[in-house]
Amino acid sequence: MAAPAACHCCCFVSAWSPPQNTSPIACARVESENDVTGEDVFPPLWHLAPENLLDFPVKDNKIVISAWNYQDRLGVYKSLLSASAKYFDAFGPQNSGNILWGLPVQHGWQFRTGRLADPSGVTSCGYENGELLCQSVRSWWSCMNYYLSIIPFLGAVEAGLFGQLPYEIEILPPEEQKDDFCYSVKDCWSCMPKLMDDWKAFFEYLLSTEHKAVSSASLSSFKLDDALGLMWKAHTSSIAYALPRFQDSLKYLSDPEANFGEDWANAVDFIAATHFSTDLQTTNDFQVFLPQRMLVEGDVLPSIIDFSPEQNKVLVSLRALHKVNKLTGGLLLKLWQKAMSTEAGRKKGRELIESLTSSQKLKLLDLVGI
Repeated sequence: MAAPAACHCCCFVSAWSPPQNTSPIACARVESENDVTGEDVFPPLWHLAPENLLDFPVKDNKIVISAWNYQDRLGVYKSLLSASAKYFDAFGPQNSGNILWGLPVQHGWQFRTGRLADPSGVTSCGYENGELLCQSVRSWWSCMNYYLSIIPFLGAVEAGLFGQLPYEIEILPPEEQKDDFCYSVKDCWSCMPKLMDDWKAFFEYLLSTEHKAVSSASLSSFKLDDALGLMWKAHTSSIAYALPRFQDSLKYLSDPEANFGEDWANAVDFIAATHFSTDLQTTNDFQVFLPQRMLVEGDVLPSIIDFSPEQNKVLVSLRALHKVNKLTGGLLLKLWQKAMSTEAGRKKGRELIESLTSSQKLKLLDLVGI
Protein backbone atom coordinates (compact mmCIF):
# COMPACT_ATOMS: atom_id res chain seq x y z
CA MET A 1 0.00 0.00 0.00
CA ALA A 2 1.19 3.46 -0.81
CA ALA A 3 1.98 6.03 1.86
CA PRO A 4 -1.11 7.51 3.53
CA ALA A 5 -2.76 10.35 1.68
CA ALA A 6 -5.01 12.87 3.33
CA CYS A 7 -8.76 12.36 3.06
CA HIS A 8 -9.37 15.85 1.77
CA CYS A 9 -12.26 17.64 3.43
CA CYS A 10 -13.30 21.25 3.03
CA CYS A 11 -15.28 23.45 5.39
CA PHE A 12 -18.87 22.25 5.60
CA VAL A 13 -20.77 25.37 4.69
CA SER A 14 -23.95 24.03 3.14
CA ALA A 15 -26.93 23.55 5.39
CA TRP A 16 -27.68 19.83 5.53
CA SER A 17 -31.32 18.98 5.93
CA PRO A 18 -32.18 15.60 7.40
CA PRO A 19 -33.87 13.17 5.03
CA GLN A 20 -37.64 13.09 5.08
CA ASN A 21 -39.57 9.89 5.70
CA THR A 22 -36.42 7.89 6.22
CA SER A 23 -37.05 6.66 9.75
CA PRO A 24 -37.21 2.89 10.12
CA ILE A 25 -40.69 1.44 9.73
CA ALA A 26 -42.86 1.32 12.80
CA CYS A 27 -42.35 -2.40 13.35
CA ALA A 28 -38.58 -1.96 13.46
CA ARG A 29 -38.53 -1.22 17.14
CA VAL A 30 -37.36 -3.04 20.18
CA GLU A 31 -40.41 -3.48 22.37
CA SER A 32 -39.29 -5.43 25.38
CA GLU A 33 -39.76 -5.20 29.11
CA ASN A 34 -36.96 -2.64 29.19
CA ASP A 35 -38.06 -0.63 26.16
CA VAL A 36 -41.66 0.41 25.96
CA THR A 37 -41.07 3.95 24.75
CA GLY A 38 -42.00 3.13 21.16
CA GLU A 39 -39.09 5.18 19.88
CA ASP A 40 -37.12 4.13 16.82
CA VAL A 41 -33.82 2.82 18.11
CA PHE A 42 -32.47 1.47 14.85
CA PRO A 43 -30.25 3.49 12.48
CA PRO A 44 -32.07 5.36 9.68
CA LEU A 45 -33.03 3.04 6.78
CA TRP A 46 -32.04 -0.04 8.76
CA HIS A 47 -35.00 -2.00 7.38
CA LEU A 48 -33.77 -1.42 3.81
CA ALA A 49 -30.23 -2.69 4.34
CA PRO A 50 -29.24 -6.17 3.10
CA GLU A 51 -30.13 -8.82 5.69
CA ASN A 52 -27.11 -11.04 5.06
CA LEU A 53 -24.13 -11.39 2.74
CA LEU A 54 -26.05 -13.26 0.05
CA ASP A 55 -28.43 -10.29 -0.25
CA PHE A 56 -25.59 -8.21 -1.73
CA PRO A 57 -25.08 -8.27 -5.51
CA VAL A 58 -22.98 -11.16 -6.83
CA LYS A 59 -20.80 -10.52 -9.86
CA ASP A 60 -18.13 -12.79 -11.34
CA ASN A 61 -18.52 -15.14 -8.35
CA LYS A 62 -17.85 -12.31 -5.90
CA ILE A 63 -20.12 -10.68 -3.32
CA VAL A 64 -19.85 -7.00 -4.21
CA ILE A 65 -20.08 -4.44 -1.39
CA SER A 66 -20.04 -0.71 -2.07
CA ALA A 67 -18.40 0.62 1.08
CA TRP A 68 -19.17 4.20 0.08
CA ASN A 69 -22.90 3.63 0.06
CA TYR A 70 -24.61 4.12 3.42
CA GLN A 71 -27.07 1.29 2.83
CA ASP A 72 -24.29 -1.17 2.01
CA ARG A 73 -22.32 -0.25 5.13
CA LEU A 74 -25.49 -0.85 7.13
CA GLY A 75 -25.74 -4.20 5.38
CA VAL A 76 -22.24 -5.08 6.53
CA TYR A 77 -23.24 -4.27 10.11
CA LYS A 78 -26.51 -6.16 9.75
CA SER A 79 -24.64 -9.24 8.56
CA LEU A 80 -22.27 -9.04 11.53
CA LEU A 81 -25.14 -8.69 13.99
CA SER A 82 -27.06 -11.57 12.44
CA ALA A 83 -24.08 -13.92 12.37
CA SER A 84 -23.17 -13.16 16.00
CA ALA A 85 -26.71 -13.07 17.42
CA LYS A 86 -26.65 -16.49 19.09
CA TYR A 87 -23.80 -15.47 21.38
CA PHE A 88 -25.89 -12.69 22.93
CA ASP A 89 -29.26 -14.43 23.36
CA ALA A 90 -28.96 -14.28 27.12
CA PHE A 91 -28.51 -10.51 27.19
CA GLY A 92 -31.72 -9.24 25.60
CA PRO A 93 -34.58 -10.16 23.27
CA GLN A 94 -34.35 -9.87 19.47
CA ASN A 95 -30.54 -9.57 19.58
CA SER A 96 -30.83 -6.24 21.42
CA GLY A 97 -28.06 -7.28 23.83
CA ASN A 98 -25.49 -7.70 21.07
CA ILE A 99 -22.51 -5.43 21.81
CA LEU A 100 -21.89 -4.84 18.10
CA TRP A 101 -24.93 -2.52 18.02
CA GLY A 102 -22.74 0.40 19.03
CA LEU A 103 -21.13 0.50 15.58
CA PRO A 104 -24.23 0.81 13.33
CA VAL A 105 -26.10 3.02 15.81
CA GLN A 106 -23.15 5.43 15.87
CA HIS A 107 -22.97 5.31 12.08
CA GLY A 108 -26.68 6.06 11.86
CA TRP A 109 -26.09 9.15 14.00
CA GLN A 110 -23.34 10.23 11.60
CA PHE A 111 -25.73 9.83 8.66
CA ARG A 112 -28.63 11.58 10.37
CA THR A 113 -26.49 14.58 11.37
CA GLY A 114 -24.95 15.09 7.93
CA ARG A 115 -21.45 14.01 8.88
CA LEU A 116 -21.12 11.55 5.99
CA ALA A 117 -21.94 14.07 3.26
CA ASP A 118 -19.35 15.84 1.10
CA PRO A 119 -18.12 18.59 3.46
CA SER A 120 -16.86 20.65 0.55
CA GLY A 121 -20.34 20.95 -0.95
CA VAL A 122 -18.76 20.48 -4.38
CA THR A 123 -20.68 17.29 -5.05
CA SER A 124 -24.18 16.18 -4.06
CA CYS A 125 -22.80 13.13 -2.25
CA GLY A 126 -24.74 12.58 0.96
CA TYR A 127 -27.30 15.33 0.45
CA GLU A 128 -31.06 14.89 0.42
CA ASN A 129 -31.47 16.68 -2.87
CA GLY A 130 -28.62 14.71 -4.43
CA GLU A 131 -27.17 11.28 -3.70
CA LEU A 132 -28.56 10.76 -0.21
CA LEU A 133 -27.04 7.33 0.35
CA CYS A 134 -23.60 8.33 -0.94
CA GLN A 135 -20.80 8.49 1.65
CA SER A 136 -18.15 11.00 0.76
CA VAL A 137 -14.50 10.01 0.88
CA ARG A 138 -13.91 13.67 1.71
CA SER A 139 -15.78 13.23 4.98
CA TRP A 140 -13.47 12.72 7.96
CA TRP A 141 -16.23 10.83 9.77
CA SER A 142 -16.87 8.52 6.82
CA CYS A 143 -13.17 7.75 6.38
CA MET A 144 -12.74 7.01 10.08
CA ASN A 145 -15.84 4.79 10.07
CA TYR A 146 -14.40 2.64 7.27
CA TYR A 147 -11.99 1.27 9.87
CA LEU A 148 -14.91 0.53 12.19
CA SER A 149 -17.05 -1.21 9.58
CA ILE A 150 -15.16 -2.82 6.71
CA ILE A 151 -12.11 -3.78 8.80
CA PRO A 152 -14.18 -5.50 11.54
CA PHE A 153 -16.17 -7.21 8.81
CA LEU A 154 -13.07 -8.57 7.07
CA GLY A 155 -11.72 -9.66 10.45
CA ALA A 156 -14.95 -11.59 10.99
CA VAL A 157 -14.67 -13.20 7.54
CA GLU A 158 -11.12 -14.32 8.33
CA ALA A 159 -12.17 -15.66 11.75
CA GLY A 160 -14.88 -17.78 10.13
CA LEU A 161 -17.90 -16.04 11.62
CA PHE A 162 -19.79 -16.49 8.34
CA GLY A 163 -18.64 -20.06 7.83
CA GLN A 164 -17.57 -21.20 4.39
CA LEU A 165 -18.77 -18.54 1.97
CA PRO A 166 -19.73 -19.63 -1.56
CA TYR A 167 -18.16 -16.49 -3.03
CA GLU A 168 -15.22 -14.21 -2.45
CA ILE A 169 -15.79 -10.73 -1.04
CA GLU A 170 -15.12 -7.67 -3.17
CA ILE A 171 -15.09 -4.24 -1.52
CA LEU A 172 -15.44 -1.46 -4.07
CA PRO A 173 -12.95 1.41 -3.66
CA PRO A 174 -13.87 5.11 -3.55
CA GLU A 175 -13.26 7.34 -6.56
CA GLU A 176 -10.53 9.21 -4.67
CA GLN A 177 -8.02 8.42 -1.91
CA LYS A 178 -7.87 4.75 -2.91
CA ASP A 179 -4.53 4.21 -1.18
CA ASP A 180 -6.04 5.16 2.19
CA PHE A 181 -7.98 1.91 2.40
CA CYS A 182 -7.68 -1.84 1.88
CA TYR A 183 -10.25 -4.00 0.13
CA SER A 184 -9.78 -7.67 0.95
CA VAL A 185 -8.69 -9.91 3.82
CA LYS A 186 -5.33 -10.51 2.13
CA ASP A 187 -4.83 -6.82 1.34
CA CYS A 188 -5.68 -5.68 4.85
CA TRP A 189 -3.55 -8.34 6.52
CA SER A 190 -0.55 -7.22 4.47
CA CYS A 191 -0.73 -3.58 5.55
CA MET A 192 -2.34 -3.65 9.00
CA PRO A 193 -1.78 -7.10 10.53
CA LYS A 194 -2.13 -6.02 14.17
CA LEU A 195 -5.45 -4.28 13.56
CA MET A 196 -6.82 -7.25 11.63
CA ASP A 197 -5.57 -9.61 14.31
CA ASP A 198 -7.38 -7.62 17.03
CA TRP A 199 -10.72 -7.89 15.23
CA LYS A 200 -10.13 -11.52 14.34
CA ALA A 201 -9.39 -12.26 18.02
CA PHE A 202 -12.75 -10.81 19.08
CA PHE A 203 -14.71 -12.91 16.62
CA GLU A 204 -12.61 -16.00 17.35
CA TYR A 205 -13.51 -15.57 21.02
CA LEU A 206 -17.21 -15.69 20.13
CA LEU A 207 -16.70 -18.78 18.00
CA SER A 208 -14.64 -20.49 20.71
CA THR A 209 -17.59 -20.48 23.09
CA GLU A 210 -20.00 -22.14 20.69
CA HIS A 211 -18.83 -25.74 20.78
CA LYS A 212 -18.73 -25.67 24.59
CA ALA A 213 -22.44 -24.92 24.90
CA VAL A 214 -25.32 -27.34 24.69
CA SER A 215 -27.89 -24.55 24.24
CA SER A 216 -27.96 -20.77 23.94
CA ALA A 217 -28.91 -20.58 27.62
CA SER A 218 -25.79 -22.45 28.69
CA LEU A 219 -23.02 -20.43 27.12
CA SER A 220 -21.09 -20.88 30.35
CA SER A 221 -17.77 -20.23 28.66
CA PHE A 222 -19.01 -16.90 27.31
CA LYS A 223 -18.22 -13.93 29.54
CA LEU A 224 -19.64 -10.59 28.48
CA ASP A 225 -16.84 -8.65 30.16
CA ASP A 226 -14.24 -10.65 28.20
CA ALA A 227 -16.11 -10.06 24.95
CA LEU A 228 -16.38 -6.33 25.68
CA GLY A 229 -12.67 -6.17 26.48
CA LEU A 230 -11.70 -7.76 23.15
CA MET A 231 -14.22 -5.69 21.20
CA TRP A 232 -13.03 -2.41 22.73
CA LYS A 233 -9.39 -3.37 22.17
CA ALA A 234 -10.10 -3.80 18.47
CA HIS A 235 -12.23 -0.64 18.39
CA THR A 236 -9.48 1.54 19.85
CA SER A 237 -6.92 -0.10 17.54
CA SER A 238 -9.06 0.95 14.56
CA ILE A 239 -9.16 4.55 15.74
CA ALA A 240 -5.44 4.58 16.57
CA TYR A 241 -4.64 3.39 13.05
CA ALA A 242 -7.08 5.68 11.24
CA LEU A 243 -6.69 8.91 13.24
CA PRO A 244 -3.19 9.91 12.05
CA ARG A 245 -4.09 8.77 8.56
CA PHE A 246 -6.86 11.34 8.26
CA GLN A 247 -5.46 14.02 10.56
CA ASP A 248 -5.01 16.50 7.74
CA SER A 249 -8.68 16.34 6.80
CA LEU A 250 -9.72 17.84 10.14
CA LYS A 251 -8.42 21.26 9.13
CA TYR A 252 -11.12 21.49 6.46
CA LEU A 253 -13.88 21.24 9.06
CA SER A 254 -15.00 24.14 11.17
CA ASP A 255 -12.81 24.52 14.26
CA PRO A 256 -15.61 23.46 16.64
CA GLU A 257 -16.37 20.34 14.57
CA ALA A 258 -12.69 19.43 14.19
CA ASN A 259 -12.21 19.83 17.95
CA PHE A 260 -15.24 17.67 18.62
CA GLY A 261 -13.94 14.96 16.27
CA GLU A 262 -10.61 14.80 18.08
CA ASP A 263 -12.28 15.07 21.50
CA TRP A 264 -14.55 12.15 20.66
CA ALA A 265 -11.68 10.01 19.38
CA ASN A 266 -9.74 10.72 22.59
CA ALA A 267 -12.77 9.94 24.77
CA VAL A 268 -13.22 6.51 23.19
CA ASP A 269 -10.00 5.35 24.88
CA PHE A 270 -11.44 6.29 28.27
CA ILE A 271 -14.82 4.72 27.50
CA ALA A 272 -13.18 1.56 26.21
CA ALA A 273 -11.21 1.03 29.42
CA THR A 274 -14.49 0.70 31.36
CA HIS A 275 -15.79 -2.04 29.03
CA PHE A 276 -18.83 0.16 28.48
CA SER A 277 -21.72 -1.88 27.11
CA THR A 278 -22.63 -1.07 23.52
CA ASP A 279 -25.89 -2.98 23.29
CA LEU A 280 -28.78 -1.44 21.36
CA GLN A 281 -30.59 0.34 24.19
CA THR A 282 -27.52 1.54 26.11
CA THR A 283 -25.99 2.99 22.96
CA ASN A 284 -29.20 4.82 22.10
CA ASP A 285 -29.57 6.14 25.64
CA PHE A 286 -26.03 7.51 25.60
CA GLN A 287 -26.10 8.82 22.05
CA VAL A 288 -28.89 11.35 22.65
CA PHE A 289 -26.26 13.52 24.33
CA LEU A 290 -24.19 13.83 21.13
CA PRO A 291 -24.72 16.87 18.86
CA GLN A 292 -27.65 16.54 16.46
CA ARG A 293 -25.86 18.54 13.74
CA MET A 294 -22.35 19.39 12.67
CA LEU A 295 -20.74 22.14 14.71
CA VAL A 296 -20.08 25.40 12.88
CA GLU A 297 -18.09 28.56 13.45
CA GLY A 298 -19.83 30.55 16.16
CA ASP A 299 -20.77 27.53 18.24
CA VAL A 300 -19.32 28.37 21.66
CA LEU A 301 -19.42 25.94 24.57
CA PRO A 302 -21.23 25.65 26.87
CA SER A 303 -23.83 27.93 25.32
CA ILE A 304 -24.84 26.43 21.96
CA ILE A 305 -28.44 27.55 21.97
CA ASP A 306 -29.99 24.76 19.89
CA PHE A 307 -28.25 22.05 21.96
CA SER A 308 -29.73 20.76 25.18
CA PRO A 309 -27.98 21.57 28.47
CA GLU A 310 -26.90 17.93 28.64
CA GLN A 311 -25.39 18.05 25.14
CA ASN A 312 -23.46 21.20 26.03
CA LYS A 313 -22.20 19.61 29.24
CA VAL A 314 -21.04 16.45 27.46
CA LEU A 315 -19.16 18.49 24.85
CA VAL A 316 -17.51 20.55 27.59
CA SER A 317 -16.52 17.34 29.40
CA LEU A 318 -15.04 15.81 26.26
CA ARG A 319 -13.05 18.98 25.56
CA ALA A 320 -11.70 19.13 29.12
CA LEU A 321 -10.79 15.45 29.09
CA HIS A 322 -8.86 15.81 25.84
CA LYS A 323 -7.03 18.94 26.97
CA VAL A 324 -5.91 17.47 30.29
CA ASN A 325 -4.86 14.18 28.72
CA LYS A 326 -2.83 16.09 26.14
CA LEU A 327 -1.24 18.35 28.77
CA THR A 328 -0.18 15.32 30.80
CA GLY A 329 1.30 13.59 27.77
CA GLY A 330 -1.25 10.81 28.01
CA LEU A 331 -0.62 10.20 31.72
CA LEU A 332 -4.27 10.76 32.58
CA LEU A 333 -5.30 7.94 30.26
CA LYS A 334 -2.65 5.62 31.69
CA LEU A 335 -3.86 6.32 35.25
CA TRP A 336 -7.44 5.78 34.16
CA GLN A 337 -6.60 2.49 32.46
CA LYS A 338 -4.81 1.32 35.61
CA ALA A 339 -7.86 2.21 37.69
CA MET A 340 -10.03 0.25 35.23
CA SER A 341 -7.95 -2.93 35.57
CA THR A 342 -10.45 -4.50 37.96
CA GLU A 343 -14.15 -5.21 37.56
CA ALA A 344 -14.93 -2.95 40.52
CA GLY A 345 -12.93 -0.12 38.97
CA ARG A 346 -14.65 -0.54 35.62
CA LYS A 347 -18.05 -0.41 37.29
CA LYS A 348 -17.17 2.90 38.94
CA GLY A 349 -15.79 4.17 35.65
CA ARG A 350 -19.03 3.39 33.87
CA GLU A 351 -20.99 5.15 36.60
CA LEU A 352 -18.81 8.24 36.20
CA ILE A 353 -19.34 8.28 32.43
CA GLU A 354 -23.08 7.99 32.91
CA SER A 355 -23.00 10.92 35.35
CA LEU A 356 -21.43 13.34 32.88
CA THR A 357 -24.77 14.75 31.78
CA SER A 358 -25.70 15.70 35.32
CA SER A 359 -22.33 17.20 36.22
CA GLN A 360 -21.47 20.77 35.33
CA LYS A 361 -18.02 19.66 34.26
CA LEU A 362 -15.94 16.53 34.19
CA LYS A 363 -14.61 15.70 37.65
CA LEU A 364 -11.02 15.09 36.63
CA LEU A 365 -9.97 14.37 40.20
CA ASP A 366 -12.50 11.53 40.21
CA LEU A 367 -10.74 9.98 37.22
CA VAL A 368 -7.58 9.37 39.19
CA GLY A 369 -9.26 8.88 42.54
CA ILE A 370 -11.23 5.75 41.68
